[in-house]
Amino acid sequence: TPDHLPSLQAKDIVSLSLFCPASMAVPPAYADLGKSAKDIFSKGYGFGAVKLDLKTKSQSGVDFSAGGSSNTDTGKAAGNLETKYKVKDLGLTLNQKWNTDNVLTTEVTLEDQLAKGLKLGLDTSVVPNTGKKSGKLKAGYKRDFMNVGCDIAFDLAGPTIHAAAVLGYEGWLAGYQMAFDTAKSKLAQNNFALGYKAGDFQLHTNVNDGTEFGGSIYQKVNGQLETAVNLSWTAGSNNTRFGIAAKYQLDKDSSISAKVNNASLVGIGYTQSLRPGVKLTLSTLIDAKNFNAGGHKVGMGFELEV
Repeated sequence: TPDHLPSLQAKDIVSLSLFCPASMAVPPAYADLGKSAKDIFSKGYGFGAVKLDLKTKSQSGVDFSAGGSSNTDTGKAAGNLETKYKVKDLGLTLNQKWNTDNVLTTEVTLEDQLAKGLKLGLDTSVVPNTGKKSGKLKAGYKRDFMNVGCDIAFDLAGPTIHAAAVLGYEGWLAGYQMAFDTAKSKLAQNNFALGYKAGDFQLHTNVNDGTEFGGSIYQKVNGQLETAVNLSWTAGSNNTRFGIAAKYQLDKDSSISAKVNNASLVGIGYTQSLRPGVKLTLSTLIDAKNFNAGGHKVGMGFELEV
């Protein structure tokens, strides 16, 4: 450094790095608030259905996935096919989907091109049998401390605008989500959320339309055990709904999940990785209140990735 400028000592550099961190965490999108607790309640279960999922990737870089399921009660079968192609240099992703309801969906997204953290997208869907069409313009921007998004769903009566924002600071998260129906000139959705995330502990609360109240707690007890609790109630009603769930990693290839709610419905799931890329899931839902009446549900899922 020039003689007239003081030189920085090593201790000064360390002090500066403590007060000026290189990167701050980007908060999750509104839809992902409380996701860890939601996953404990939803993943590893597949009641009342037999499912098969297949994923593969071509040499040209196209991701293919296909799935099929059969409802054990009705016997109704359903299937879907999805292809995804990414052009990393251009930040472009093309995603096409088809299902047995004969709905064709195309999604095009452009990310980190016009500005870092900015994601633009266009979703379209067509039902050839009826000629029904729909479209949606999507935009999202995320950076340190904030994550915002806006979608415009087009309809013949008038577009509906969906918007959401999440702000985060030192583990605290605050979010707002709304939907505005331009045809009726009124809010169709008005949701608030507040949460806290610190290492292995997460707390999430939300109020939907001023009438639905909910909350969840997620705790990673250790490297093997994860637990979650959720509860919800509706204004003007004494009916409080709550549930408790846990997931235990038996070893690197298998895990067991269990959950129970205030309606005495008990769910148990077992997941086993048979070999790399091959996963088997078995689950059952038991009505503990009417155990002898039967009507309990079972499910099986098979995932293959090549």
